[in-house]
Amino acid sequence: MERTKFGIQGLDKALMGGIPNGNLVLLSGGAGTGKSTLCMQFLINGASLFGEKALYISTEQNLDELHKHASAFGWDLKKLEEKNLLRIIFFDITHGANFLKEVDAVIKEFQPKRVAIDSMTTLTDALIIGGMGEKSEFSLVQVVETVSPIPRTEQIIAKSILYKLISELKKYKLTTILTSELYEESKRLSADGITEFIADGVMLMHYIEIGVGDYRSLEVRKMRYSDYDKDIIPYDITPKGIVIMEEPK
Repeated sequence: MERTKFGIQGLDKALMGGIPNGNLVLLSGGAGTGKSTLCMQFLINGASLFGEKALYISTEQNLDELHKHASAFGWDLKKLEEKNLLRIIFFDITHGANFLKEVDAVIKEFQPKRVAIDSMTTLTDALIIGGMGEKSEFSLVQVVETVSPIPRTEQIIAKSILYKLISELKKYKLTTILTSELYEESKRLSADGITEFIADGVMLMHYIEIGVGDYRSLEVRKMRYSDYDKDIIPYDITPKGIVIMEEPK
């Protein structure tokens, strides 16, 4: 089986060599867990270590903020962009544009091997409020009509939108990471409580404060078409990015 590597020692080992090519993986975690950092590292390593074109779609941080974020770890996004190995898109949800139309255009033109959408929480909230644009097939009116005569609850509308969105993303057969906020003590694996059932894989990032210190850990909860390490994986956010820590012996 062909796999897409993170390029992070310890993490690829836990994934038996990497994410199965074409899988769509949910990466969930609370504030301070490093979701965006791991997302960016996945793309940067893909471009710089493996020569694979990478597409970063941000719904929260604009281009300047993303470049500033990357520079804190010594990552030169501009250099990879100039080599046409990395493309960064900021999707402003307040403009009501057609998300899938824009994604489709850039994927067909750029032809990436790996994609990250950061974050699904912001995107989903925007879609539930206003659909994917006035003339989009994802408008709320059309979604609601498809679930009639079932009671038209927000959960049903959200599920319909997400199923359609993710099924469209899967058509590209690209290895894709979607980030989602994971609120403290939540029993869900994503902010919407739906994406974890549709995605091919689910990876959870945890952050716990212990006294004056902190502890970060990652676990793989699901990965279709592959086995994976079921153990908790300790990691740290260093000046060079995410690093997997060895368990004390």
